[in-house]
Amino acid sequence: MTRPSPDVSWESRAFWGGGERGQLMIHRCHACGGWFHPPAPACYRCRSTDVRPEPASGRATVVAFTINEHQWLASFPPPYVIAIVELADDPSVRLTTNIVGCEPAAVHIGMSVEVEFDQAAADVWVPIFHPVVPQAAS
Repeated sequence: MTRPSPDVSWESRAFWGGGERGQLMIHRCHACGGWFHPPAPACYRCRSTDVRPEPASGRATVVAFTINEHQWLASFPPPYVIAIVELADDPSVRLTTNIVGCEPAAVHIGMSVEVEFDQAAADVWVPIFHPVVPQAAS
């Protein structure tokens, strides 16, 4: 799939570029410890400007999804899943994304997922998520 490249701002540069290093970069406030997205120059909770992007765990839970059956872009053949995931690091942080690595019908609310990255441009990696495969008991 070839996806359109997002507009990258100064504040969002770390988010879109983190995939080069395999890191989901989310802004974190160092005054109150909260994570937040989209990136901003100040924390929405405490208004501190002591904020910067940090690597998040990359683990999340599907909280909403839809299966797209319509051909909107030639490079995105349906069906595909558009989902909202909440990050394990801070459930108040939610990302709109695609779920890959499984049949669309297998996606469900509460599904554990983890990040991978799709390079959309020379300096842009879009975070997408795939199901977490349960570890076999030893």
